[in-house]
Order: sequence, then structure tokens, then C-alpha cells
Amino acid sequence: MALNQVPDHVPPEMVGDFSLFTSPGMLPTPDGDPQAATACVHAGPPIFYSPFNTRDGRGTWVITRATDQRRVLQDADTFSSHRSIFASALGENWPMIPLELDPPAHGVFRSLLNPLLSPKRVTALEPAVRERAIALIDSIAASGTSCDVMKDFALPFAVSIFLRLLGLPDHRLHTFVGWANDLLHGDDVKRPAAARTILAFIDELAAMRREEPVDDFMTFILQAQVEGRRLTDEEVRGIGVLVFVAGLDTVAAAIGFDLAFLARHPEEQELLRSEPNRIVLAAEELLRAYPTVQIIRVARKDIDFEGAPIRKGDYVSCATMIANRDPAEFECPETIDLMREDNRHAAFGYGPHRCLGSHLARREIVIGLEEWLARLPAFRIKEGTAPIAYGGHVFGIENLIVDWS
Repeated sequence: MALNQVPDHVPPEMVGDFSLFTSPGMLPTPDGDPQAATACVHAGPPIFYSPFNTRDGRGTWVITRATDQRRVLQDADTFSSHRSIFASALGENWPMIPLELDPPAHGVFRSLLNPLLSPKRVTALEPAVRERAIALIDSIAASGTSCDVMKDFALPFAVSIFLRLLGLPDHRLHTFVGWANDLLHGDDVKRPAAARTILAFIDELAAMRREEPVDDFMTFILQAQVEGRRLTDEEVRGIGVLVFVAGLDTVAAAIGFDLAFLARHPEEQELLRSEPNRIVLAAEELLRAYPTVQIIRVARKDIDFEGAPIRKGDYVSCATMIANRDPAEFECPETIDLMREDNRHAAFGYGPHRCLGSHLARREIVIGLEEWLARLPAFRIKEGTAPIAYGGHVFGIENLIVDWS
């Protein structure tokens, strides 16, 4: 079947005119708000079919209600995670681990990796995270009265924490930022090239750590055992790739969207600056308002779901930004209320695959905001510029130039 053609089993009345890639507000737009633009789906049915809703032009079922998304994400027997997102850029088929594994294998690897990103481990990492944020912000403050938030702060900050986790020095920082950008936002030439480069790097790092073990993430993976055996080369690679990809763009984009919001709302900025103890709560609401990930599952069998005839092999989209604007879940979902309590947002997903790095991501975002507000005066979007935000598989923001002159 041709891509973005509607399958025969989808009733015509269930086809919706919406895509996270092409609908109004999704293409790169100055001063755009792609997350808010997804809220339009709540005026329609709880589930519909979007003929073009993945990077490679496939159609997906779109689940709009938070409660239904939780049902899908909790039910790994019916909805599989194995999509080979990274490997497919290379024309290959292997899973990022544990993200693209289904139970019971998923649980085995998840248990192995949980301690590496546990709250306790994150607390131990926290001084290094704060030190990195301070160094970057102090350098920005010393070099003038404006900066490009993503290039000068958000991406180098997120990438340097990833490097610290892997036990690597910061001098390769800009190389890694370039790879991440090409992989996540590059064209059909840059993406596969970046994917190959990242794989070669992970293989090379694994070979080095086999020869000379040190106290770091890669050595841990190489020495670990699952079910009484060492990990295969493909498993080491699958974990390495996930740690690389998952920790970069998502945290950087979250910090970018947060600072863009604060740049446009001086009164909220002032509140958090004068009462920094409110930042933890505010960061949760900003995660609700500006999540960045579309989670996709693949149906493992035919199922009738809320009246939708989902067939084996169909893609099912649980977009976090749609769940987070669900009026059945959140009072006044379109209002960004930094004091919102009991915030059951979906930014980190749900169920057995809930984001493994969520504790670290939360601390990176909070520390980034704390140090930014403590070290820079009131800031705004620089006159004559406009940030460009966009939808897609991972939502993002760029050209965010702020000024505090």
C-alpha cells in the first residue's frame, strides 16, 4: 500500500484531517505554538485515523483522550513498542533498548538500567549538573546582553550531562551537538550519515572500555549480565544509542520552550525569580504545556478500540501534547498556570515504558531554570527576532534569541 493512503479497513468517517507534521501550527512558524495547536483535536472524536502522521509518511490512529492513551501504553500485549526508529534510518531492524523491547525482555533490561538513573543516582549527579549550568550561564552573561538560548545554553547543557553520564570529557561537546542536530532534524542525507557516525562512536567506545574499564555507564553495560550472560554487541549498541538520542533533544527542547514562555511573561519570570522555591512546581506545568514527544505503538493483533477497527500492524499514536490538553483531565487546559497542583501530565509517557531518565530530565530542567533566573536579569525575546517552533516526531524550538539589555 502506498504511504499516506488510507487502509481499506478504516471507515471513511473515521479519517481525520490532522497531522503532527503538516497541520496548521506544525510546520516551522515564527512565534508558533505547536503544542497549543494540537488542542483542536479535542473538539472531535476520541479516536480517528490520520493518513500522514509519522516522519516517513505513514498513517496512524490518533488517541486523543489521556485516559485512553494510558490504556494503550499500559497494554504491551496488544500494542508493541518495537519500531526500530533509529535503525530504520540505516535500513536496519534492531531495537533501542529498553525503549523498543516488549515484555518480558523489556523488564529484564529495565531492571538492569533503573539503578543508573534512579533518584539516588541523580542526586549524586546533581552537583555536576549545577556546575555545568553555572559555567554556561556565567559565560553567556560575560559575553554580552543577548544569546541564542538553544545554541548557547540548552543544547550544550543537555549534551554535556549526557557526556558526564558516559564518563566522557567536554571537549567533544560541539561534535556531539552537531550529530544530535543532524540525526533529529537533518534531511534524508544528514540523518543516515549522523546515525552511522553515532553507531561507530558507540562501537568504538565499547571497544575502548572492554580494553580499559573505568567507572562509567559503558563499562557498567559491558560488565553487566542479563539472565546469566553478558550482553551481545547489538544489545550494547541498542542501549548506547537510546541513551544518546533520548537525553539530548528532549531536555534541550523543554528548556527552550520554558525560557521562551518566561521571556514572553515577565510577571511569571519575576515571580519565579523572587520565589525560586516555586520553580519545581512551575517546571511540572511547563512539562504539561510544552511536551515534545509523540509515542507510537504498533498493534500486535486485531482489536476494536472505542469503536475503531485497529488491525494488526496499524500504528497507534499517543501524542503527549494531545493528552496534556485534554479537558477531561485538566481544568482549563489552555491556561498555563505555574501553580497548578496534582499535575498528572503525560510528558514522560505512561506504563512499563515510562521514561527511564525522567528523574534526571526533571532535575536538569529545574536546575537550568534556577540558575538562569538567579544569574541573568529580566529577559525578553530580542526585538526584531522571533523564535521558530515546530511539530513533528519530536517538537522543537530554534532561533530563540533573548535579550536583557
